[in-house]
Amino acid sequence: MPRKIRELIRDLEKAGFRNRGGKGSHRNFEHPKGERITISGQLNHDAKPYQEREVKNKIVESKK
Repeated sequence: MPRKIRELIRDLEKAGFRNRGGKGSHRNFEHPKGERITISGQLNHDAKPYQEREVKNKIVESKK
């Protein structure tokens, strides 16, 4: 079962990303080290596989 958008956002925030806002259902997150990612979708929607991959990759990159 796919994870929810709110779970991806929670993971990003735990990794130190900050929500910079966005338009509509888009949220822009930025890490102090310069990593950026945009998450789209309502909080209760299922995350797409590419979104889960992208979040995982950005969290790993931010730890380097």
